[in-house]
Amino acid sequence: QVQMVESGGGSVQPGGSLRLSCAASGSMFSMNVMGWYRQAPGKRRELVAAQDRGGNTNYADFVKGRFTISRDIAKNTASLQMNSLKPEDTAVYFCYAEDPINPRFWGQGTQVTVSS
Repeated sequence: QVQMVESGGGSVQPGGSLRLSCAASGSMFSMNVMGWYRQAPGKRRELVAAQDRGGNTNYADFVKGRFTISRDIAKNTASLQMNSLKPEDTAVYFCYAEDPINPRFWGQGTQVTVSS
């Protein structure tokens, strides 16, 4: 059974940085895709960033140039470096992973709060 464990997050002032980490354990596969969605109060969950096994990345327009996703394919881990954070980045961030045969796996979510 695959378990997703997230770490990182917290509170930071505008312009600050945070790093999120995610690990997918218990899978016999290397994950095809790992990434993050986020959900702010009263809003829909939205894709933030994702990376596939080939290193191809997909970033939401609102984080381009500020966030960077990276992965360790062999370890099924991923990190999201978030720089130049804005108050509108405040949300719960959910890590996810996709393997070749199973439905998407989700992390438990971690709160990111950007406030002065």
